[in-house]
Amino acid sequence: MSEVRFLVPGMTCGHCVNAVSTELSSVPGVETVEVDLETKTVVVIGARIDPNDLIAAVDEAGYEAVGLS
Repeated sequence: MSEVRFLVPGMTCGHCVNAVSTELSSVPGVETVEVDLETKTVVVIGARIDPNDLIAAVDEAGYEAVGLS
């Protein structure tokens, strides 16, 4: 399992959290998505996760992923 953390500074409400979570959950290999609206932090856990796929998923939701690690 691998864990990827990043910020999504554009999230401002529950709808934002749902949109980001839904898109990230559809990425192959993703098993768990944790989103904290207060800190605007996202943690994705899964197997063989491609960071480029995560960036694309957040972009598809209408937001920007920052500080992918």
